[in-house]
Amino acid sequence: MAGEKKIRVLIVDDSAVVRQTMADVLSSDREIEIMGTASDPYAAAEKIRHEIPDVITLDVEMPRMDGITFLQKIMSQHPIPVVMCSSLAVEGSETALKALECGAVEIIQKPRLGTKQFLEESRMRICDAVKAAAQARVKRVFERPREVAPKLTADAVIAKAAAKAMIQTTEKVIVVGASTGGTEALRIFLEEMPPDAPGIVIVQHMPEHFTAAFARRLDGICRISVKEAENNDSVIRGRALIAPGNRHMLLKRSGARYYVETKDGPLVSRHRPSVDVLFRSAAQYAGKNAVGVIMTGMGDDGARGLLEMKQAGAVTLAQDEESCVVFGMPKEAIKRNAVDKVLSLGALAGTALRECS
Repeated sequence: MAGEKKIRVLIVDDSAVVRQTMADVLSSDREIEIMGTASDPYAAAEKIRHEIPDVITLDVEMPRMDGITFLQKIMSQHPIPVVMCSSLAVEGSETALKALECGAVEIIQKPRLGTKQFLEESRMRICDAVKAAAQARVKRVFERPREVAPKLTADAVIAKAAAKAMIQTTEKVIVVGASTGGTEALRIFLEEMPPDAPGIVIVQHMPEHFTAAFARRLDGICRISVKEAENNDSVIRGRALIAPGNRHMLLKRSGARYYVETKDGPLVSRHRPSVDVLFRSAAQYAGKNAVGVIMTGMGDDGARGLLEMKQAGAVTLAQDEESCVVFGMPKEAIKRNAVDKVLSLGALAGTALRECS
């Protein structure tokens, strides 16, 4: 609306084509305006000296100074929300994950030519990432609450069950959903898990190819094993499965065995993978044998599904506002009365384990 402050973005990328494309994509959103563009960190630093942007989009690999080094300088001298842009080369995914550890808020895929559907999905993801960054706690919180555009529900991927989840089992399962700020939150959560922890299934909003590297990094520091989920992977004690980027993941059950299904489908709650899809499947196939955990993130993905889990008898937990980078997803779940307990990040793992005992 006229008179409302827009989110001012500085685009930093050595490719003129990418700078122009990013500017076009972001300018298509009425809540965002382009403060400027820069071909490298030195040019960006000069612009920042004259005007501070609300959000910076930053390429990972650039001449004269790489994106990680520039990010570290920004976060140590004048913290500004940074969204890292990557071409998603597999060998570069570890570098981009390092950026998250250094303080970047999100990772997005550089826009590229493709089908109309791909370009529209990319536009939504890029604009949503910038809006989430503008609300992140690395800087002053953007004061005006953000409206979430109309979007598909989990009905697009998995139909709602007519009855509650079926037969009892002694096996418990923990299902987790996270978005902005979730990479660090999940590290803290999973590091608390003992080697014999119940099976854990996770949706973290992250681009394709990055989830494998993210899982490998967590696998190297946690006492449980962590892997990117593959279709039909069993959900077993001592292991966490992370949904692959750009694929929905559902919890399924055959007899006493839990397993996951990964599948294509439309964006649900503007995401693929979607937390709502995972949570609905957990409500249907695990019922009261599940513990649902919703973590930091923008928007409302997971709120509806968590309510379905609670209605099916599951225990539901939410990360509190103080420990969230962005309090959107837990806040929406709380508003729907979908949450049994609101806890600090440090208390989530212990509580989830106790509820499974």
